[in-house]
Amino acid sequence: MSKMQLIVKGLIKENPTFSLLLGMCPTLATTTSAVNGMSMGLATLFVLVLSNMAISAIASYIPDKVRIPAYIVVIATFVTILQFLMQAFTPAIYETLGLFIPLIVVNCIVLGRAEAFANKNTVADSALDGIGIGLGFTCSLTVLGLVREILGAGSVFGFKFISGDGILAFVLAPGAFLALAYLIVIFRKLTEKKA
Repeated sequence: MSKMQLIVKGLIKENPTFSLLLGMCPTLATTTSAVNGMSMGLATLFVLVLSNMAISAIASYIPDKVRIPAYIVVIATFVTILQFLMQAFTPAIYETLGLFIPLIVVNCIVLGRAEAFANKNTVADSALDGIGIGLGFTCSLTVLGLVREILGAGSVFGFKFISGDGILAFVLAPGAFLALAYLIVIFRKLTEKKA
């Protein structure tokens, strides 16, 4: 598989949100706006790339019996670094995302990529895989947040373009499920191969 294919597969074929349906908790909870969705996606991308690289580098030294706990410690280390950076440089976004930043430690996307890809491949390939999967997750969350923000608040990235209120349901949990369902259908229709 070429280097570019490693990145592209995370955007389309193995898109965590629209193809694999992984990471639904942060997907549904943090996408009330495009900024929140993009921020959560970028935070996950940061942890995914660095943890993939670290796990790829140390995988041969970890005994099988403690493989998963060791991966969680590595991931937790990068999540802690991310928390410190966000608290220092983007406190408003950190405050908005709140509990979902520490929950990246147990996000099935991050742990799944460590187990399925990083422990079997080179550091460089693992970094590219992390970039692809992370970008796919970021794009998915941003698009979902954008749809919910447009329909729910009549704004785009916080800039109001419709006077008055939007459809309240799209800012709440039912709107998240509804918007996600339609986006999954659209994504799958656009990406399915013609027979």
